[in-house]
Amino acid sequence: MSLLETQEDLKVLVETLNFKQKVDRSLQIIHEAYQKYGDGLVVANSLGKDSVAVWDLAKRVNPKIRGFVVTTRFKPEETVEFMNEVVTLYPETKVYKNDAPIPHELYKTEPDRCCDILKVEPVKRAIEELGVTCWVTGLRCTEGRTRTDFKEVEERDKGLTKLNPILIWKEREVWQYLALYGVKVNPLYAEGYRSLGCAPCTRITNDDNERAGRWIGTSKCGGECGIHTRPLKGGA
Repeated sequence: MSLLETQEDLKVLVETLNFKQKVDRSLQIIHEAYQKYGDGLVVANSLGKDSVAVWDLAKRVNPKIRGFVVTTRFKPEETVEFMNEVVTLYPETKVYKNDAPIPHELYKTEPDRCCDILKVEPVKRAIEELGVTCWVTGLRCTEGRTRTDFKEVEERDKGLTKLNPILIWKEREVWQYLALYGVKVNPLYAEGYRSLGCAPCTRITNDDNERAGRWIGTSKCGGECGIHTRPLKGGA
């Protein structure tokens, strides 16, 4: 059976597949999806460790696969510099940003609205302008409490398939892959960050939860920006 149609127990796969089996599975999922969707398959690159791993996997499947990055006015300088390096190396990566005016410190008072404006809206625009029929993400079900109900292949928006090819990878396996294949990562990881976002909403923590440093002190603490939970097509 095609991996695009399988209904296997993800928790079992997380614990029973070894590193090589997970890498091979991820490559096969991307390969099958690229055969099905062609140029409509595009990688969403957040510039985090998981995304750059997926980007490398996608390029191993086919160097012609395109990508897009969503950035904001609040991204750390290190992330912006890393983004520029990635885009220079891979000009088939398009950058999207929303420069619309927003209330001062909206990220403190209404973090969900801030993310909707600065992150979700540009993703919607990227999907429309690039003609995306299948977007590929670096989502992992072991990453945090908000990411346990996703699937390797989803259709949360009609006509838009979402592919999560490293969904069953553990954090250490991501780092193992990056080290093994010499994939360059955002320099902020060397400072102790485990999950990266906008500068005002991202902290270094010792919490076991990988995403615990996101949106500390707000209702979104350890949560989601919205691109994985909000509708991304049509007038929804």
